[in-house]
Amino acid sequence: MITTRQLIAQARAREEAMARVEELLAAATGTAHDVDGQVEVTVDARGKLLRLWLAPTAVELGEPLGSLVVEIARAAMREATQDGYNKVALLLGEDMTYLVERMTGVPAPARAEDDDPGMTVEEFQRLRAERLGTAPAPPAPSAPEPADEDAYWESFDPASLRSDR
Repeated sequence: MITTRQLIAQARAREEAMARVEELLAAATGTAHDVDGQVEVTVDARGKLLRLWLAPTAVELGEPLGSLVVEIARAAMREATQDGYNKVALLLGEDMTYLVERMTGVPAPARAEDDDPGMTVEEFQRLRAERLGTAPAPPAPSAPEPADEDAYWESFDPASLRSDR
């Protein structure tokens, strides 16, 4: 049974954590560059330009350079937004972070419907086997289902969340 003191301690801990959300979001940054490596942009989670780097050859792009910089800045902003939410999720947990997303009206880019989920382990192993000319490795066994759902969440490690976004 939870005591009143424990409830008060939990409430204070949540209040302190929520106070840190703004600090974490303010410290979030994102960097993006074009495929050719001619433009690199770094912004903070509010969209403030922190760094713009142009290769000497970027001037040869002419008029399209401006729209390319804007496109790269938008990608960097998505990266900064995701970085902020990743930091908040480690502090508050996934459910509370989702509530923060809902309150701000800015969803995490990794939740976007058009987000590329990346390559599966099986696909990576198949392509590697093709490249090396060897037989593909047998599929990895899946994790056993826990007896009850609570056991799963008690052992959940938020550090296992994708942080490559």
